[in-house]
Amino acid sequence: MKFFFDTSVLVPVFVEEHPHHEASLAVFLRSDKKRGSCAAHSLAEVYATLTRLPGKHRASASEAMLFLENMEERLVLISLDAEEYWRAVMHSAESAIVGGMIYDALLAHCALKARAETIFTWNVEHFRRAGPEVAKRIRTP
Repeated sequence: MKFFFDTSVLVPVFVEEHPHHEASLAVFLRSDKKRGSCAAHSLAEVYATLTRLPGKHRASASEAMLFLENMEERLVLISLDAEEYWRAVMHSAESAIVGGMIYDALLAHCALKARAETIFTWNVEHFRRAGPEVAKRIRTP
């Protein structure tokens, strides 16, 4: 896999008014199943975010599902098995990753599993904490 997408890049793809929309959409459109991936968990994160945006930006459940279908058509979904999940959480604890940053650490482990050359994220600092193998792959769109 060439590209791995963090949820922080995927959400703006589908929200035209988002300040990162154009840059996120541009890298998303360069991807296909041969070159792009995201964590399977990102489906839930994108759905949760899009269906809870404020006011007129909020997507309905059916609208959000259309966006998720677009992700599934374009990207390979990467998940960790139970042992990989356990090792990722142990590594995170050893690296003093706490609180909600564990979710980005899990996504980083999915990116490594996908052998992504580039991890697109707007949460650069969170991903850097996942270690040097992740840090050298991080890019903003």
